[in-house]
Amino acid sequence: MNHQLVMSRQRRLGVLAICCMSLFIVFIDNTIVNVALPSIGREFHSTLSGLQWIVDGYTLVLASLFMLSGSTADRIGRRRVFTTGLGLFVLGSLACSLAPSLAWLVFFRMLQAVGGSMLNPVAMSIIRNTFDEPRERAQAIGIWGAVTGIALALGPVFGGVLVQSVGWRSIFWVNIPIGVVAVVLANEYIPESRALTPRRLDPIGQILVFMVLASTTYAIIEGPGRGWSSTEILGLFGLALVGLVALVCYELRRHEALIEVRFFKSVPFSGATLIAVASFFAFGGFLFLNTLYLQDARGLSALDAGLDTLPMAGAMALFSSLSGRMVGRFGARPSLALAGIAMGGGSLLLTSLSATTSFDRLFLAYVIFGIGFGAVNAPITNTAVSGMPASQAGVASAVAATSRQIGQTLGVGIVGSAVAAGLGGGLLSRSFADTTHADWWLLSACGGVVFVVGLVSTSSWAARTAHRTALRFELDDGSPRTPISP
Repeated sequence: MNHQLVMSRQRRLGVLAICCMSLFIVFIDNTIVNVALPSIGREFHSTLSGLQWIVDGYTLVLASLFMLSGSTADRIGRRRVFTTGLGLFVLGSLACSLAPSLAWLVFFRMLQAVGGSMLNPVAMSIIRNTFDEPRERAQAIGIWGAVTGIALALGPVFGGVLVQSVGWRSIFWVNIPIGVVAVVLANEYIPESRALTPRRLDPIGQILVFMVLASTTYAIIEGPGRGWSSTEILGLFGLALVGLVALVCYELRRHEALIEVRFFKSVPFSGATLIAVASFFAFGGFLFLNTLYLQDARGLSALDAGLDTLPMAGAMALFSSLSGRMVGRFGARPSLALAGIAMGGGSLLLTSLSATTSFDRLFLAYVIFGIGFGAVNAPITNTAVSGMPASQAGVASAVAATSRQIGQTLGVGIVGSAVAAGLGGGLLSRSFADTTHADWWLLSACGGVVFVVGLVSTSSWAARTAHRTALRFELDDGSPRTPISP
């Protein structure tokens, strides 16, 4: 009997390790590309908006397809969708390394993201169905969140080493062996599973989501070049607004919506969504600005730029791990409070950035920001599913994952467009730093949002709203549901 229990635990840990491998390659690809942007821009003679599309093309597709992938996995099989996603991600990575032009690179990045969208929410569902005991599940989710932070932290460092030693195309090779190993292990260790009553697909909702995100992102990135008051840009913002109103109205009428609007009556869920957007907005903007600053304004090589981010990477990796344990033991509030203060403080140190800012000041800002962002990842998912019915955990975590990508997409788009407007399209300029001051203030404000919303969404009042939301789902479904403990 004891042997069976040990083997069962070993198998569960093996499933967690495989899911974390998939998460690692998806999120390291989020950041490893940043340090290569100047090299890619020089080879393809890209504008600043072109560099933004390399990052945002990937995150836009992830954000658009996360919830569809989760619903599809519940319907046709989680392991099947998971391994298919791994295969597509590996193929997309190989294609990116062979891209002959900027347009093809952006397209292959989107192909990568199609595969990546099948990994994060599906792996979360696999973990949810593998770990039954609440405390063990909370610890597994904490490890899951920690891997996110570690992957995001290591990306710029790995990227700098690879770009300098082999070339920018090599950054996409990292995913291939990890993805292949994960496919083999997934087929061996992860049992096939489906939802007993899978959610119906929502193609209209999916189209509306993509329309809103794509039109908003395109308008933000292309606005400086085409003119904010141009008919095209104003029309795109108008299309996004119409699409958002149509999406909310349509989803409210569906019994099984792509985005369950009723979730937002739960303050912890709404808070986790806003925290995810704000924190990843700050992170995406921070990395994008810092990469261009170090290489274009300071003239550092890709390797030196990557090595200079080691203080941030180390802080993120350390506090991602610590935060995961803190969430499992103390709940989300301490981690969220620390995250908000540190992310805001780190950004605040760079509001007077110049081409001659001392590296001591830069490293201090990197460490403080890294502590904050490392602390925020684990509690986001925990807060999102806190108090929600167990039957809705997969959908809730998918919305949280989508919010992360929306935040990063907007962060890169908005700060990049602000810089482009200030530079008039130039990149290689010592005046680059001066154009980023307003952006750093904006990123600092994001830290304030994380702090305030983190405190509110983990209060006893917030927990009561989550409980009422769970009860409404019980009444609507006609069957009792087990709430997930925070």
